[in-house]
Amino acid sequence: MKEYKLDTLCVQAGYKPKTGESRIPSICQSTTFFYGDTQAMADCFDLKSNDYFYSRLANPTVAAFEGKVAALEGGVAAVGCASGMSAITLAAFTVAGAGDNIVCSQEVYGGTYNLFGVTLPKLGIECRFIDPDAPAEEIEKLIDGKTKMVYVETIANPAITVVDFDKFAAICRKAGVLLAVDNTLATPAFCRPKEFGANIVLHSSSKYLDGHAAALGGVIVDLGNFDFKGNPRYESFNTPDESYHGLVYADLPSAVFATKCRAQMIRDLGAIMSPQNAFLSYIGCDTLALRMAKHASNAAKIAEYLNAHPKIEWVRYPSLKDNKYHALAQKYLPDGQGGMMSFGIKGDVAQCAEFMESLQLITQETHVADVRSCVLHPASTTHRQLSKADLEKAGVPENLIRLSVGIENPDDLIADLEQALAKL
Repeated sequence: MKEYKLDTLCVQAGYKPKTGESRIPSICQSTTFFYGDTQAMADCFDLKSNDYFYSRLANPTVAAFEGKVAALEGGVAAVGCASGMSAITLAAFTVAGAGDNIVCSQEVYGGTYNLFGVTLPKLGIECRFIDPDAPAEEIEKLIDGKTKMVYVETIANPAITVVDFDKFAAICRKAGVLLAVDNTLATPAFCRPKEFGANIVLHSSSKYLDGHAAALGGVIVDLGNFDFKGNPRYESFNTPDESYHGLVYADLPSAVFATKCRAQMIRDLGAIMSPQNAFLSYIGCDTLALRMAKHASNAAKIAEYLNAHPKIEWVRYPSLKDNKYHALAQKYLPDGQGGMMSFGIKGDVAQCAEFMESLQLITQETHVADVRSCVLHPASTTHRQLSKADLEKAGVPENLIRLSVGIENPDDLIADLEQALAKL
């Protein structure tokens, strides 16, 4: 689409009906598609056609959602995936194989940490974790000729650190390596990583993009600004793919990463988003700009309240002027920092549990970033498998409570927090 503003793209991008067609995308609940022309179907398998032939690779409803998210992030193409974790896995496999390595922030989401630190090494892909606040020189030392991707989160979950895009983009440009950014918690409503040098953006669309805790999904966005051609680091993009009659992906005019991801990884591993979930996520995105504004204003108000409470040891939310990442947030997320925060109870794990179990409006659940407010104790749930030392490295002390602020009335949320804290 032309350069519309983001709130317009939220509503309009991804699908344009023809005369007499449904105004919103239909749910194409079909595994396969009819062809009366044998050559037309053969062209699909040779990637000479963009038509649909099997929903394990592409589906019209999923394509509408992919188109919307690509437009929101300023990308050239997107790949809808079954979950956020499958999106990360497929992105990693698109560039890396046995003997390669990925450099990753140590303060990423617990599931990502385990994927990179436990599962991928079993397949021969090493992950080198780094402190995202470390000087560029220290990070550069971990990048070698086998490094295929540097991976960070715009806002880390649940450490609530803000990435320094300028630093990481400069490191990646110097090394000629992909910069992949998980933009789940910021969303394109508050940050478009492409504008700060990212090459690939990922989302757990189960979170703010869907917005209603109704549809599991993930998405990979190819920003179209990385030159694979002739780059010795990415041999697999520059050598013929015999499974596609010798296609050289780096020779494609656009969407090089997304095409290789779909043609190889989605084809062979599956994990594409379901049409039903794509439909729910598509219509969820319609209100993304509106919802994110409310999430952020609520969170800023609650952060101020918690920061002044005598039973709270610390609060991590970038709108607070004393927050370590306040300046970076003003630079990269000036319009808002989303609805996620974390804070530390003055107490131990038992008191964290007592506090959460006393909440009446805010619920305890393994989720974040939808319209309803919820809490979680990461050290005993999402990060339970990490050692105490690894918890500290990940920015997850044992007294950390993760709070995802919804779009309810902020006074009601503060009242609920107040009554629960009073019981400690």
